[in-house]
Amino acid sequence: MYDVEKIRADFPILSREVYGKPLIYLDNAASSQTPRRVVESIERMYFAHKANVHRGVHCLSQEATDAMELGRETARAFINAPSVEEVIFTRGTTEAINLVASSYGSLLSEGDEVILSVMEHHSNIVPWQLLASRRGIVIKVIPVLEDGALDMEAYRNLFTERTRLVSICHASNVLGTVNPIREMAAIAHEHGCVICVDGAQGVPHIKVDVRELDCDFYAFSAHKMYGPTGIGILYGRRSLLEKMPPYQGGGEMIGHVSFSGTTWAELPFKFEAGTPDYVDAAALTEGIRFIDSLGIDNIAAHEHELLRYTTEKMLEIPGMRIFGTAPGKCAVISFLIGRAHHYDTGMLLDKLGIAVRTGHHCAQPLMESLGIEGTVRASFAAYNTFDEADRFIAALHRIAPLLDS
Repeated sequence: MYDVEKIRADFPILSREVYGKPLIYLDNAASSQTPRRVVESIERMYFAHKANVHRGVHCLSQEATDAMELGRETARAFINAPSVEEVIFTRGTTEAINLVASSYGSLLSEGDEVILSVMEHHSNIVPWQLLASRRGIVIKVIPVLEDGALDMEAYRNLFTERTRLVSICHASNVLGTVNPIREMAAIAHEHGCVICVDGAQGVPHIKVDVRELDCDFYAFSAHKMYGPTGIGILYGRRSLLEKMPPYQGGGEMIGHVSFSGTTWAELPFKFEAGTPDYVDAAALTEGIRFIDSLGIDNIAAHEHELLRYTTEKMLEIPGMRIFGTAPGKCAVISFLIGRAHHYDTGMLLDKLGIAVRTGHHCAQPLMESLGIEGTVRASFAAYNTFDEADRFIAALHRIAPLLDS
């Protein structure tokens, strides 16, 4: 049985009030809240095991190393990567994509093509634009259909003999659209191309198996999946990682250093320069264990029912416009009410204790394609309830007349 009240008891922040109202946290697509076990892991690492990792012979260093490497193995198992050598710690999805764009991108030549989509987060646009300015690559863009699904026919037609890489989000942070990664990977590989997946909105809501998806890179962040901030994962296919140059230089990523030349460490350390965030690597373990304790399929089913219920109720509100209606979407609802500005809607909801996100959600090209400046976004997680959905709907009914006046 999915006991949401028991789940909520592990999240102290969910019991607080905002402006004298019980907090309803619906900004999970930006960052999920954190259960006790994750915070306790951080405290435990600082108070009992803090020491630099990998090279120390003393007990604390070995304990910290073991905790960090357990985090790597836990992440490997979570996405079913073939080996821990293919699991690289980063500061998050953004750095992971930048690593691919900088390192794998250095193997591309002027005129080579990279395919993105119009629904991408800026973190999966700007790194490729920077690469274009350095190496003269060409960026091509997949449009979306009216319901927010990718135009797969347009995708197929974008490939030429110069196409080298596809970089695509697993799920849109605005539309909730879940992209057909396995199909897209198969098409990319038919053309001899590599595919990189921005999984920031995927891993909290969808069972991810990088072998089944057959992707070449998969990036995600811990803070969107009940873990700590400031750490993430890049999965990379070993054959690609081995031929890529290091992303950064410094300690840990070297084999041998001399002024006559330097050699690189073996994978994954080749891409992990400097003292790593071993504290949050250990805490990542607990975030994943939290998901595993509930079951990702159970979380997805709960969120889907919340999404269905809330969407139906929202559509009863006069002037309601919901952006993104593709089948099988994630639990994200981006909306506008009549002519009201998204910021005004968000401010009024905040005064009622309801936390939503407003703005372009780091997806300005998508907003331009939709002909709007931004939206209000409500997004669900494992701990949200139908009572919260009802209070959210009641709040929208209360403020809608004020916004349209």
